[in-house]
Amino acid sequence: MAADLNHLLAAHPLALAVAVLADLAIGDPVYRLHPVRLLGDALRAVERGLRAIGADGYGGGIALFAILSTGSVAVVVLLLFVFLSIAPWLAWLLHTLVLYSLLALGDLLHHVWRVESALAQNDLAAARAAVGMLVGRDTDRMDAAACRRAAIESLSENLADGFVSAIFWYVLAGLPGLVVFKVVSTMDSMVGYKTPQYLRFGWCGARLDDAMNFLPARLTFLLSALVALAVPGASPRKALRTGLHQHAALPSLNSGWSEAATAGAIQRRLIGPIWRAGALVTDIWLGDAADPPAATRADMLRAIAVVTAAGLAGVALAEAVLLVLQ
Repeated sequence: MAADLNHLLAAHPLALAVAVLADLAIGDPVYRLHPVRLLGDALRAVERGLRAIGADGYGGGIALFAILSTGSVAVVVLLLFVFLSIAPWLAWLLHTLVLYSLLALGDLLHHVWRVESALAQNDLAAARAAVGMLVGRDTDRMDAAACRRAAIESLSENLADGFVSAIFWYVLAGLPGLVVFKVVSTMDSMVGYKTPQYLRFGWCGARLDDAMNFLPARLTFLLSALVALAVPGASPRKALRTGLHQHAALPSLNSGWSEAATAGAIQRRLIGPIWRAGALVTDIWLGDAADPPAATRADMLRAIAVVTAAGLAGVALAEAVLLVLQ
């Protein structure tokens, strides 16, 4: 039984293929017991408990990670053990369902397409609302071009930390590795802020998120440049050059790699003026200065093609590694 359980916890090429197909075809599954939703609920409960006993500094943040990661992996192992004792195929079904639930490319593509669909109908208000589901910035002053740029930026950034990183850790450490990565990602999104309340408490989640996305972000940069060879109107040379020279233009340690590579690949500038709470927080442009800002439906479609192709290239690489290791 122990050997079967260990095999079940390890990454499997068929489970990955089925999970990716489901993610792209259906998007994020909507059910109350979704692992990320449960993680969010657990995080809030543990945070309240830690703060109640005064553990609201660096130590509290480290304890939060230890409790959530240990508990989450233990729950997955226990459920797989129970399902395995009933029927092996049920355990594999659970493995694939958890994997599918923790991939985020399909749902991201669906959200981005809502932005483009609204703009195609000249419904700027709906486009702004859809963009607001993707980015944390003021949307009330965005025109159609700004909506498209924000959607492309979110698409390229989340290709790395929502999809390629998840697959990377799944291949490297199986289902437990993927679960720990999602714990870290959830911590970063919920407590990884540089505010007085979270500056110390959220430090652990933010730094672990940087560490776990470090290699996948750079892999995503290379994949984006590679697939640009096959996307009409895309430039692999500019993807490489822009990623290498401009990734540090963003304050994030990792997100600049995929965003800069996408800007170069689609041969359009991204970002531009960004406002938060009525204040201008940046007006930098990412991309070749000779390229126009991303503004049209064609730009959006090219970006979707590059990101989707890069994601699938990452899956193909993962499948190759898994098949070699079997």
